[in-house]
Amino acid sequence: MSSGQAFSPTSAPPNLQHHRSSSSSSSPMLGGVVIAIVIVFVAGWLCFCFRRKLFANFSLWRRQKGKLDAAKMKLRRFRLEELQKATDNFSKSCLVGCGAFGNVYRGTFEAEGTLAIKKPHAESYTSTEEFRNEVKLLSKVKHDNLVGLVGFCEEIGPKAAKILVYEYVTNGSLLEYIMGRGGRSLTWRERVKIAIGAAKGIAHLHEGISPSIIHRDIKPSNILIGEGYEAKVSDFGLVRSGPVGDQSHVSSQVKGTPGYLDPAYCSSFHLTPFTDVYSFGVILLQLVAARPAVESSRNNASSHIIDWARPSIEKDSIEDILDTDLLIQGCNMQMMLKMGQLALRCVVKVPKKRPTMTQVWQELEAALKSVDDHFLPPQPLDEDSSTLMTSTTDQATSLRMNQLSSMDHDYSSSIVSIDGIGLERFHVDIDSMSFQSARLRCLETSISMDEGFSIIQ
Repeated sequence: MSSGQAFSPTSAPPNLQHHRSSSSSSSPMLGGVVIAIVIVFVAGWLCFCFRRKLFANFSLWRRQKGKLDAAKMKLRRFRLEELQKATDNFSKSCLVGCGAFGNVYRGTFEAEGTLAIKKPHAESYTSTEEFRNEVKLLSKVKHDNLVGLVGFCEEIGPKAAKILVYEYVTNGSLLEYIMGRGGRSLTWRERVKIAIGAAKGIAHLHEGISPSIIHRDIKPSNILIGEGYEAKVSDFGLVRSGPVGDQSHVSSQVKGTPGYLDPAYCSSFHLTPFTDVYSFGVILLQLVAARPAVESSRNNASSHIIDWARPSIEKDSIEDILDTDLLIQGCNMQMMLKMGQLALRCVVKVPKKRPTMTQVWQELEAALKSVDDHFLPPQPLDEDSSTLMTSTTDQATSLRMNQLSSMDHDYSSSIVSIDGIGLERFHVDIDSMSFQSARLRCLETSISMDEGFSIIQ
């Protein structure tokens, strides 16, 4: 070559060497970018999955926070399927009661036998926490005169359920007996014993539990009658914890049943155990007179049993307001008068002047013991008195059947609703009756009921 530069096959041209150098340096850079993109994508995907799982676990933790420990509370946790099977899927044939809070069904179980299942309406509980607090509160309620909580059902998800399961009380409610539903009636002694039992149950809520519990819905339909005719207070849907420490009351929205609501509570929103005492005073008057708490008659707009009974009780004329069934059966007037007088003390306007529920049952027990200590065996009736008793009983029975069998003239019926429970009101006119017998002490007084009275069925 003229230029004197030798060409070697092992030597690449200068331009080619520069191209190879540029290619080799860009390859690692491109690979690093790809790897970085892959790492970012994988990291993002893992972060998304982790956060989603973490959120799910957090939600589960929140749902399980405060979860009820059935074993610790000595309650049984029921599955929804069990309750559905026991009640034939909550059929009407198993429905035994209904109210503003929910429906009560009779359920049959292999191990526990018959139980009462309270299924609340969808809007009854505002939150799961509210339901759990009620279960915890009721798990502390253990007394012979209170309907016991057996267990509960709490399920979440599509088949969410919040259900309470109570012991089943066989003989219905006090309302059925007071008003003679189905021909049922109570003797004077049974009425006193039921009053004592119910008072003991309420007193346990007020004084036997800390913090105390105020029922807020004491009424005859919430006092159930057991096999031995013992009283059992039920339906704790409106219960509230009472005042603690130096508190004199708790402030609360007014809830309860018209006719049994304490006027002092309604006007001040101050809830105390004496609120239940007032309601129980109304029940005592109903045990004596077998009359609704508030009566609407054809002659006057409405009359509360307190206003109606007070004049007779203050004059010691208990026979003027006594249930006619007791007049026919025979009763101890002294005990009935004591019950009426105690009732008026329970409903005085100033709550602090009312007796406590413990004082109520103690006074009733003392009065009953006094009656038993001075009890004399009944003397045999002479022929005239026996004939009078038979005639009186037959007349009263015939009169009641005739009054209830005539739709057009002797009664009018209307359906009213108190706290969601349908009640049938009958207005029955009873002709004046007079009893004159030296041996029938409880039938001595001439009774006039021309204005009539109403019976809630």
